[in-house]
Amino acid sequence: MSETKSARPPAAARRSRTLLVSFLGAVVRPMGNWMPIAGAVELLAQSGLDAAGVRTAVFRLKKRGWLESQTRSGLRGYALTPAALEALAAGDEVIWHARQPADLGDGWCLVNFSVPESARAVRHQLTAHLTSLGFGNIGSAVWIAPARMLPAARRAIDELDLTEQCAVFVGDYLGGQQLTTMVRNGWDLAGIDRRYREFIEEYAGEGDRLAADSAVDGKHAFVTYLSVVDHWRKLPFRDPGLPPEVLTEDWSGPAAVRLFERLVAELDGPALAHAAHYWSAQPRPTATEGGGTAPK
Repeated sequence: MSETKSARPPAAARRSRTLLVSFLGAVVRPMGNWMPIAGAVELLAQSGLDAAGVRTAVFRLKKRGWLESQTRSGLRGYALTPAALEALAAGDEVIWHARQPADLGDGWCLVNFSVPESARAVRHQLTAHLTSLGFGNIGSAVWIAPARMLPAARRAIDELDLTEQCAVFVGDYLGGQQLTTMVRNGWDLAGIDRRYREFIEEYAGEGDRLAADSAVDGKHAFVTYLSVVDHWRKLPFRDPGLPPEVLTEDWSGPAAVRLFERLVAELDGPALAHAAHYWSAQPRPTATEGGGTAPK
């Protein structure tokens, strides 16, 4: 295991980990929160991961408390732990439904904090939490997001035991610096928009092909489905779901959401049916098999 870890480049190790997490959420949960390790290795190999990389990623998630060894019907495998299910569920609303645009009339949530240099690690944790929640930085230790993020901000602050070091406000924009200028300074909107456009560019052709085909090859559906989910799940977390009034007219988020939902609707059935063959000791499907519905 140590030789594998030292030999694998960091980028490859990260891809194994992120793709495995996507696999756990999009495939393992619908298949009963358990995966046979041999079948999982075979399936993920179809997505370009080597066996050593998969096993290393599984080992790391097991150490994090996400997986526990469990044998079913004579097959060695891993079950998702309550901690893993909770973490995956926490991201579902953002990943699968994206962040709907906020209502400008609901106002804004502001967080200001003062954490001493001696607690730098905790300060970094808080800024990372706020960033992942969609907060933008508009000044020294001043973060802003649509008002609906107030409960999430409070939870993040409480979890880090920083209540006494933070001040949280909710209110309306009344004037001063132009709101659109403040928003564009607080978030990397150009970067977020670029990533949405890259998603559209990469998968729009696949959407057109699926619309034209009457049947989808199971293996192709699985590989494409996992790739789509893995690519997509990072994007909504960068998008704060800002009101349309502060975005440009050509903002590509809505078009990307429509494409993602269309791809999922076309691919998830045949993808899970293909994966189901690897949940047993039965012979594997051929390249053209994989139709039907996955077991509940």
